[in-house]
Amino acid sequence: MTEERPPARRGSARPAVQLDETAKRIIEQLQQDGRRSYAAIGKAVGLSEAAVRQRVQKLLDAGVMQIVGVTDPLMLGFSRQMMIGVKCEGDLETIADELSALDEIDYVVITAGSFDILVELVCEDDEGLLELLGRIRAVPGVVSTESFVYLKLRKQTYSWGTR
Repeated sequence: MTEERPPARRGSARPAVQLDETAKRIIEQLQQDGRRSYAAIGKAVGLSEAAVRQRVQKLLDAGVMQIVGVTDPLMLGFSRQMMIGVKCEGDLETIADELSALDEIDYVVITAGSFDILVELVCEDDEGLLELLGRIRAVPGVVSTESFVYLKLRKQTYSWGTR
């Protein structure tokens, strides 16, 4: 890795970080198993445990990656998952920031095409979903929404690797 900078929001416009081959291999190791020890990663990439720990911390600090536990919402009692297409008028960045502030929404992206913004959310039940839809539609600048209820998840990965 050749550049350090403070973390920014995912997807924000900023130049790409240039990763060396070792950084890419460390990321790939963690994508295979986010709990893999620094010692095991070190053996795989030819570095000491301390060197891997330092490099991982730099990647985290630069906002290149996160290490998180990914849950299955259905197993946690969230029976409603969906994507909502949002049509807007006005400043999309402001509207996206307001939608991002809603706890139930876990993904917000400004798009080109039929919708200005897409949001992904999870709710415990239809009552919670109805209440949340009301809050989304009340955000100033939101003109209309279209809901896409998830019926069955067939694939979700976070292992697209590095270039």
